[in-house]
Amino acid sequence: MMTRDSTRPDGASRRKFILSAGALGATALAGCSGGNDTTEDQPAGSGGNGDVSTPTESNSQDTSTLKADGSSTVYPIANDASRLWNGNPPADDQEYWGPGQYDIDTDMHLADYWAEKYGFEPTETRSVPPFGTQIALSHSGTGVEAVINERVDIGDASSTAESILGADNDELDNIVDHVVGVDGQPIVVSREIYDAGVTQITGDQLRDIYMKEITNWSELGGPDKEIYAVGRAEDSGTDTAFRANLYGDPDAPIEPDTRKGQNQQVKTLIEQNDNAIAYIALAFVEPDGVTPPIALELEGTVYEYGKNLGAKEYPLNRDLHMYTYDGTSMKEAAFLNMILSEFGQTNFVEPQNYFKLPEARREEERAKLPDQV
Repeated sequence: MMTRDSTRPDGASRRKFILSAGALGATALAGCSGGNDTTEDQPAGSGGNGDVSTPTESNSQDTSTLKADGSSTVYPIANDASRLWNGNPPADDQEYWGPGQYDIDTDMHLADYWAEKYGFEPTETRSVPPFGTQIALSHSGTGVEAVINERVDIGDASSTAESILGADNDELDNIVDHVVGVDGQPIVVSREIYDAGVTQITGDQLRDIYMKEITNWSELGGPDKEIYAVGRAEDSGTDTAFRANLYGDPDAPIEPDTRKGQNQQVKTLIEQNDNAIAYIALAFVEPDGVTPPIALELEGTVYEYGKNLGAKEYPLNRDLHMYTYDGTSMKEAAFLNMILSEFGQTNFVEPQNYFKLPEARREEERAKLPDQV
């Protein structure tokens, strides 16, 4: 079992320790501001805003940098949200905020608006949010482990924590699952294979490819080339979801020719080879480029990119998760609430080609957050 940080008094969680320490000795925290060293002329890139890691107090709230790590599938959502958050654009910046477009009536800066709902002091300054955010890129297993061990505030995952940890893991009772979007998980092939006429296969054929029972594209009406089957790392959410959904077992012993830890790496392999196939996240599909998607026939229904990959019946659908540990802090809630808003879904989920959560489901997810102040 993963262990918690034994240096904390009485095994207390990080956020409990920070908040209690802040309440007892706020005067000892020098420079009590939510600011950072980023200026308007400095990009907030990669979700970072400088190393804002020292806890300070804002209305008794922890304003140290919110950190997330995990799934390369969820990363584009979290990173885009982080960049805007750290930029803290004003309300009249129609390109990046423009609240009038989303049934939001405010003259506050972006991060100020969402953070103030949870008790954080607005900075009223571009590029200076009430607290900074920093998003790291790895894969789902790393993200879930990191949030449980409290190395990060949010663990990003493209499969369930249960499928990663195992159904009998005691830590499942300590983490909170925040679903922020849905991925259709398409199948892509090399441009040369698509152009040669392989634009649709069946579920059985796909299963056979990854079990080494079909090894040449000529068996599928394509060119006489060996199939180069690309898979994801075994602890990635994409791989776990693929095996669980296609084979009915998250531990099914598939045999890809190579495995990569991130969707970005898979995309590069598809581009570099003329005989490849892969399962990948929607955000990394290029229909007219290097990762063309092919249709998949499953139980008599053909599922196609741009048409019905979002259908509830499509078995390769999977939720996209942002996990918190030991409840959800006000800091985590402020950031997640923004992503779960119509503004967040439109600006952070939809541009990645993922499916936005229906309004009713968004409200279910928001109900998991602590009450606003």
